[in-house]
Amino acid sequence: MTVQVKTPVAGLTVLGATGTIGVNTLDIVRRHPGRFEVVALTAATQVERLYEQCLEFQPKLAVLSDPAAAEALERRLRERGVRTEVAAGPQACIAAAGHPDATVVMAAIVGAAGLMPTLEAARHGKRVLLANKEALVMTGGLFIGELRRHGASLVPIDSEHNAIFQCLPRDFSGDLRAAGVRRILLTASGGPFRKRSPESVADVTPEEACRHPNWVMGRKISVDSATMMNKALEVIEAHWLFGAAPSEIEVLVHPQSVVHSMVEYCDGSVLAQLGQPDMRTPIAYGLGFPARIDAGVEFLDLLKTGRLEFEAPDPQRFPCLPLAWAALAAGGIASTVLNAANEIAVEAFLDRRLRFGDIAPVIESVLAQALPGDAGSVEGVLVADAAARRAAAAAVARRAC
Repeated sequence: MTVQVKTPVAGLTVLGATGTIGVNTLDIVRRHPGRFEVVALTAATQVERLYEQCLEFQPKLAVLSDPAAAEALERRLRERGVRTEVAAGPQACIAAAGHPDATVVMAAIVGAAGLMPTLEAARHGKRVLLANKEALVMTGGLFIGELRRHGASLVPIDSEHNAIFQCLPRDFSGDLRAAGVRRILLTASGGPFRKRSPESVADVTPEEACRHPNWVMGRKISVDSATMMNKALEVIEAHWLFGAAPSEIEVLVHPQSVVHSMVEYCDGSVLAQLGQPDMRTPIAYGLGFPARIDAGVEFLDLLKTGRLEFEAPDPQRFPCLPLAWAALAAGGIASTVLNAANEIAVEAFLDRRLRFGDIAPVIESVLAQALPGDAGSVEGVLVADAAARRAAAAAVARRAC
């Protein structure tokens, strides 16, 4: 006789529910009725989308950045008979991350704003699905220490780190050499300007930079892909996630975005994770882990895919990429400074206050400054982040369009 084992319902919080990752996460939840209970949803400004999500999933808590918007959302939900508690502000978002009824937290708030909620999830022993690379880039060993101290677990959701996670042994303990790993190979699409000279892209528009050839992403991450700063941040993230020395991490440009990353072993074997360029695959892997669940993704047809190409990234075309190794070599608060300066520079570019070609020089100039901050504490990291943002804003003003 076959005994059917019922999968326990997982309580889920989605930080950044109205963004691309959040929407895709809820799409997978929708495909698996009875497997997940949506406990809390947070958003910044997309009130209408959060309202629709609350109507469908009826979470216990919904959080918005703006108090007035939160009041309006609560009023509309009450009119529809939805009893979701509505709150506003950073502290409410942190509370959502630590909600006692949630066992899984999708950390998908873009940028440094996601740092404190993600740390809170770790401190409450959640399974953290990390789609916010900046939190780990900023705090590094601090974040990993919080995970271990509080018995939390982590599944990376970035397609590249998720691929590496899948290619490592299931019992990987954080020691690459003990696992027989020689190096990690991070793949990068090359973005929309892969074949264009630095001179030809110096004055591209935000619309051009956000037109990614393979992935559908938010505006900030799309610009990071165009500059390859996303890959620089991923190098730093891989260093902390997998205990990889900077010399054990290599970036390969792979324009088809089919091979999401690879792990090379000391016996000459290279294990790769392949799939469609669709974020629902790594999201489903994180939600279902250690089981695999349907993601609603089209299956990969290698006959249609055809050739898989790889090339070395050109540091002249992508000057942001070498800054990852520079920050890791500098240590301390350098990675925090790198991330903060990039956020300010990208924001200025999207606001048309900075040329695309000036993004890397602004970041490099800030990274070269001696700024205050202590990488050994969250408070020190926040001091470094604020100082770097001020320095970046001043550098932007000097180069303003």
